[in-house]
Amino acid sequence: MLERLDYIRIAPRVILDAGSGPPRPGLGKRYPRARVIALDFALPMLRPRGFFTGLFHMPAQAICADMERLPLADASVDFVWSSMALHWLGEPLAAFAEFRRVLAPDGLLMFSTLGPDSLKELRAAAGAARVHAFIDMHDLGDMLLAAGFSAPVMDMELITLAYAGSEKMLSDLRASGQTSARADRPRGLAGRRFAAALRRGLGERPKATYEVVYGHAWKPAASKIDPQVKTVRVFKSIS
Repeated sequence: MLERLDYIRIAPRVILDAGSGPPRPGLGKRYPRARVIALDFALPMLRPRGFFTGLFHMPAQAICADMERLPLADASVDFVWSSMALHWLGEPLAAFAEFRRVLAPDGLLMFSTLGPDSLKELRAAAGAARVHAFIDMHDLGDMLLAAGFSAPVMDMELITLAYAGSEKMLSDLRASGQTSARADRPRGLAGRRFAAALRRGLGERPKATYEVVYGHAWKPAASKIDPQVKTVRVFKSIS
């Protein structure tokens, strides 16, 4: 996502990193004069990590809040950035509406999230009810228009990770914290029989596919909204 900013000319004064996790230096280094607001729903995630965090640029201001109810004034932000956070929401439309509200006219929204092909191998082995559901990029583009954004651009890439065994794959998923947040997910313990069937279903050399969806759109200066959605499909497989 940072590399994509090479092709976009903006000079933001205030940046909102929505769903930031631990505040990271990338945005501050690129825009050293900007005020960066790191916002996350989980308070422990907002603790800075690393000795050099904030040493050579303006440190981020941390706010614990919900992306769907931003504690920020209207038109107070020039650039909203959200990296790998929107898929935790059941319905991103409310967050998009909030992003548009806090953006100043001609402000930019840029985000990445996961699409429906993510973890398809795990879904096939464990059953759809046990794996997080992800929203198609075309639906996300429609939501951007519904929220009042102009000229949304959506694209995606597929990244496939290959593992030497099922335990390594499952260990990686646990360590990443990417658990299922489905409201209808099973709440009880699955048991040894399910675990054994899951490992058999994944096979001896399992794979984990991630459909990474990228999008950006602008808050129009006028009330007129551009109804055109530009979609570009990019496929990339890494094994």
